[in-house]
Amino acid sequence: MHLYRSALLRFADDGTALYEEDGLLATAPDDRGVQRVHAAGAWRALAPLYLPQASQPVTHWPGRIIAPGFVDMHVHYPQLDVIGSPAEGLLPWLENYTFPHESRFADGGYAVGVAGFFLDELQRNGVTTALTFATSHPGSVDALMAQAQARRLRLIAGKVLQDRHSPDGVRDATEQSLIDTEALIQRWHGKGRLGYAITPRFAPTSTPQQLSGAGALAARYPDVWVQSHVAENQQEIRWAQELFPGARSYLDVYARAGLLRERAVYAHCIHFDDEDRAAMRESGAVAAVCPTSNLFLGSGQFDFAGADRMGFGYGLASDVGGGTSFSPFHTMLAAYYVGREGQTKTGLSLAPQRLWWLHTAGAARALGLDGVVGNLQPGCEADFVVLNPAATPLLARRTAGAAHLDELLFAMIVLGDDRLIERTVIA
Repeated sequence: MHLYRSALLRFADDGTALYEEDGLLATAPDDRGVQRVHAAGAWRALAPLYLPQASQPVTHWPGRIIAPGFVDMHVHYPQLDVIGSPAEGLLPWLENYTFPHESRFADGGYAVGVAGFFLDELQRNGVTTALTFATSHPGSVDALMAQAQARRLRLIAGKVLQDRHSPDGVRDATEQSLIDTEALIQRWHGKGRLGYAITPRFAPTSTPQQLSGAGALAARYPDVWVQSHVAENQQEIRWAQELFPGARSYLDVYARAGLLRERAVYAHCIHFDDEDRAAMRESGAVAAVCPTSNLFLGSGQFDFAGADRMGFGYGLASDVGGGTSFSPFHTMLAAYYVGREGQTKTGLSLAPQRLWWLHTAGAARALGLDGVVGNLQPGCEADFVVLNPAATPLLARRTAGAAHLDELLFAMIVLGDDRLIERTVIA
């Protein structure tokens, strides 16, 4: 058993933050060798019970905070090298930067190099679970999964499906793309801490035959994830309506293909009506909210109040490379800005505890991993970060003056970046 002493942040089932200024985290391996949380709470209450059981001296991090590792619900590992590329909007950005770069992943060696850097960057920013797109090349999935498995990470990924309206080099063939997807599911899903996601890029780049084939795979493998994009950009929505005139809405395209279900994660979900929101709620599908990419590409802003009113689930995501940072602090701050905007939708002020929950335990719940990752309650896999609230002079000055937990959390959200993450510990 391993014992860690520090300030400790975790979450109750209702999303309320639980904070101990002097806390103890006890972890022990399960029968697969994965460290799990055995106990978490106040040092004074737990130390007498657990000190006799410790297998080594207590690891003490004074002046630090142990917190759950962050969960990123939507990120593109192949877009690492197009982050920060200027464009007029989503579709020109894809055409001018994303598709040409993703064609390079036909080279397995290139994919291996990018995958390693991508995983380093996630861990450096305290992200311990991610749902990520690969490219249309099966080898891009193999490159990422093999390295994630070697690091014993919890990662979900999938080969992109795109059999039309895509240039040579990234366009796949309908039947072969589905054969490759099923082979990848069988190769990687459930291996160690890995999961697979059936991954149509977005409806306009898949034929109806490819989407229906993806839906058949989703029915055949109900415990895998589904991920795609929906209702991100008005131009994209008009395109989807032209290509699928029989569908009630863009979201309905996926519903008709059998791709709207539990463990289905749709990025953006900006331009929804209440019928779309109800369909998300009733199907169990969830939204990955991507505030930095939505602001960067001018796509629009997620309606948090509308989602809450209709009761469908969501969590936060970086969406690198349309997103502008791997840092969960940058994502949480952008979500706060987006929430506050009240001219085009109902504005609200997302509380610091809720922002943090949406990028940890709340995101895990949305992914169907509640009680597995994203929290430090007993039974959770022990992925955590060690935060240094004095990592920069301004951060140190502001956090030292925090009068209560919300002020402390919000100061870190506003002023934090990768320097705040002193270490990332993987279970």
